Amino acid sequence: MVRRAKKGNHTVENLLRDCRTVPEDLMPCLERLKEFMEPYIHRLGDKRQHRHGRTFLQGLLSDLERKTTEPIAERAGLYRRPLQKFMGDSPWDHRPLLGELRRQVCEELGEAEGIVIIDPSSFPKKGTHSVGVSRQWSGHLGKVDNCQVGVFLGYKSNKGHTLVDERLYLPKHWAKDRVRRLECGVPKGLRFKTAQKLALELLEENKEGLPHGWVAADDEFGRSSPFRRKLRQRGERYVLDVPGKTLIRDLRAAAPARVQERGRMPKVRFVTASAWKDALPAEAWARVHLRDGTKGPMVIWVAGTRVQTKASGKNSSDAEWLVVTRTDSKNPEYRYHLSSADENMPLEKLAHVASARYWVEDCIERAKGRIGLDHYEVRSWVGWHHHMTLCMIATWFLVLEHRRLIERTPAMTVQQSAEAVGEMLRDPHIDLRWLARKLTRRLWRAEESRIQHWRKFDQLPPTWTQARAMHIPNGAL
Repeated sequence: MVRRAKKGNHTVENLLRDCRTVPEDLMPCLERLKEFMEPYIHRLGDKRQHRHGRTFLQGLLSDLERKTTEPIAERAGLYRRPLQKFMGDSPWDHRPLLGELRRQVCEELGEAEGIVIIDPSSFPKKGTHSVGVSRQWSGHLGKVDNCQVGVFLGYKSNKGHTLVDERLYLPKHWAKDRVRRLECGVPKGLRFKTAQKLALELLEENKEGLPHGWVAADDEFGRSSPFRRKLRQRGERYVLDVPGKTLIRDLRAAAPARVQERGRMPKVRFVTASAWKDALPAEAWARVHLRDGTKGPMVIWVAGTRVQTKASGKNSSDAEWLVVTRTDSKNPEYRYHLSSADENMPLEKLAHVASARYWVEDCIERAKGRIGLDHYEVRSWVGWHHHMTLCMIATWFLVLEHRRLIERTPAMTVQQSAEAVGEMLRDPHIDLRWLARKLTRRLWRAEESRIQHWRKFDQLPPTWTQARAMHIPNGAL
């Protein structure tokens, strides 16, 4: 047990008091879930599907170990075949449900300086019959293996973060295989599209519904010069990861110098981004405080310059920021980014946008680990989209429930919120006083651990309200 200690205007006792959960806060959860589901259920069209939609959403949010149709049907006391047909074969359109999700996210989290984040995710699969499955790069496994790949769109603002939309990547040989397309119900007019093309479609479809000032994505998208060019043509301001081997020419190094006898600008050769970084003096790096984590302040170092890439040619309008970040550790990790922001943009702001990808990666991992995003057993095109859509909707409910609970219990985590929902769905008559005490004890232990980590820095951690406000500091975006 951590003893009383004072630091600034808060104490250990105050931090632990933020862990207290009361039954009254948990009581309306299931009623809120019923209200939450209605706008989505009514967009299924056929009223006969409404019961299956409710059953599956409740199953995804439950404490079931495996979130597939059979255990969900068994928990609800139903036959599995109707639910399997609802998920894998029924022709209900998932797009209206995603439209409602986008509307709610905009209403609850929307900000003019929000960040739209593109992130691919893989789903390891055995066999060759599931739609889009192929030997391809799996980020989940860190190697080339048999898997499906989805391209996801997430949204991050000062108010929170969640998943909003998706596309299934269909490899070229799949797109040309008429037999497998017919077996899996791939739409007739669908053609092969690169991941970059899918990302552009996601941005186009959601641009009006999601207010944002930035686009972020990993190096699968950032290394594509045509992709970055199309974003600039659309007026999008981006910060995209790129490989360290990206060839760049430092425009600021060329600007001041002139060859006296001819009055010409000196020719500056292209170098890799990592070589440019290696040549930097120590004073070129600026320290940036990203946020306060559970184990202490999260700090990175950032350096940058205006560049042209080898692929962009000599067009001055293609000038971009090269932003390099490194972790604050003995063995630092370096990440490289290109940005279309104007040349007066502070490096600190670019560093914060670059780090925002973490939140959608976290959201996908949470959806896989808690909601069952990767638990599906469907093989069809509609089945994959049905499952992903309902999982994103269930994930969004947890975001909303967490936002409600932290008003009275600031230390409440999304994980503990999800576990509380799961237990109440398993037993609607559960003793809420017992559940509140259980949550309080778990949050208390986690908070004591956080306090001990921060003691290494000779200080107490900030309150949870302060820590969450630092996800994107005021003025950083």
